[in-house]
This record gives sequence, C-alpha cells and structure tokens, in this order.
Amino acid sequence: MAVDLVLAPKAEQDVREAYDWYESCRNGLGEEFLGCVDAAIQRICRTPDFCAKVHAEFRRALVRRFPYAIFYEYTAGQVTVYCVFHTSRDPDKWRSRLT
Repeated sequence: MAVDLVLAPKAEQDVREAYDWYESCRNGLGEEFLGCVDAAIQRICRTPDFCAKVHAEFRRALVRRFPYAIFYEYTAGQVTVYCVFHTSRDPDKWRSRLT
C-alpha cells in the first residue's frame, strides 16, 4: 500500500533532540536511534491501520530498542506523524500535541 508521509515540524524536532542526546551518550548511538525510528516509520507506511488508536483517530507505534513511541494519524492515504515521544514522559504532553 502506497501512502504519503508527512512529518510535522515538531516531530522532526523530537527526533533531532533525541538523536543529539543519544549521540552525546555514545558516538554512533544517535545513528542507531535514527535507523530504528526510520524502520518504525516504514512499518507504519506499509501497514498504517495495524497500530491501535490511542486517542481519537491517532495511533501509536513503538520504536524497537528505544523507549520511544510515534504518534500518527492515517486518513485518506496519508500518514501524518505528529510526535516522537519518550514513553516515560507525561501522557498529557503528547495528548496536547494531538489536539
């Protein structure tokens, strides 16, 4: 299934910040994080209906090896990623980004 992918600017910022943090912990770890996020986004694009809805029409996909979740919406052949959040963060923060 071919879908269009849109990354919200704040989602891109989430990924950049996490990349920087992981890279500061260990050289190359940020690249591993990016690879896992990319793999998760590819899975989302292949099967956008697979992940459960967690808030209204928004879905959540987990990133392998890293404690992050990708929150996205799938409508009319388009996947829109709104945020990439650490799973230990306050859920109100990602919910506020989705409303």
